[in-house]
Amino acid sequence: MDQLRALRYFCKVVETGSFTKAAAAFSVPPSSLSRRVAALEASLGASLLKRSTRVVQITEIGELYYQQVQEILFQLERSDETVRSYHAKPTGQLRISSTVSFGEYRLLPLLDEFSEKYPDIVLDVSLSDDLTALGRDIVDIAIRGGYAPNERVQAIRLMDNTFIPVAAPAYLEKHGVPRNAFELRQHRGLFFRTPGGPSPWLCHSEGGWHDVSGIPAAISNNAGWLGRLAVAGSGISMAPRWSTQLQTYLHNGEVVELDIEPKVHISQSADIAIYLLYQKQRYLVPKVKVAVDFLVARLDAQGAEPMHDGAAESS
Repeated sequence: MDQLRALRYFCKVVETGSFTKAAAAFSVPPSSLSRRVAALEASLGASLLKRSTRVVQITEIGELYYQQVQEILFQLERSDETVRSYHAKPTGQLRISSTVSFGEYRLLPLLDEFSEKYPDIVLDVSLSDDLTALGRDIVDIAIRGGYAPNERVQAIRLMDNTFIPVAAPAYLEKHGVPRNAFELRQHRGLFFRTPGGPSPWLCHSEGGWHDVSGIPAAISNNAGWLGRLAVAGSGISMAPRWSTQLQTYLHNGEVVELDIEPKVHISQSADIAIYLLYQKQRYLVPKVKVAVDFLVARLDAQGAEPMHDGAAESS
């Protein structure tokens, strides 16, 4: 049995929900495709699919098998692509994953320019704040905010991920201007919700870390909405300094940066940053190489340092 072909046939049946549609995708008779999938099931000693006259459904063990096989096939496809495209021009589908806020404010505005420069590359961009590993993401390039990743990937530090406390003049006029970090506990807070929960407000004082988070006025994973709430005077926000939205608000005087001691942070680590991640061997593929070089150059990467085999969690 040609197991690789059988695996591809099986995955296509799962994706299309039909032997007929899967057979059409490979330009083979449905009976031939069905026999190969049946032979695969026989070799495994398990039923991967439930067949009926109208519908094809995947079994529980079939679902588990599909998830693992799909990743294997994708890795094989990428390995083949690396060899075929070593001396080729940049072309093909480029999968990029980024955190939502950074993607919206810094990444997406650059991609029109990138597409114009490399018209043969088809961009497939996903924005998500989920905590995922690059190896499990079916992506070529990932941009994450957090710490140096614990995966064996190439990590380029693009910029610091510093957060600063800001509020609208109207809010400060009504509620007062906090000068000490512990005063924040009496103020209204606008909190960004990460996959691990709302980002806390922390300060280091007298040898220890303290949670000085204010009274929640709003919690969201939409940084744009939280920014507009801050401008409207709804509360104090910890916002990323790299945000173009924040810089516009500060420039226009719609919000002001608060001078608070001890300094307020969203993490006990001083090393959180924005990283561009990719698997080292993928840099040989032209589409990945030009994308990495372009993004590093355009994302104000002055002073960026490559890092290898980091030791902390990425986010």
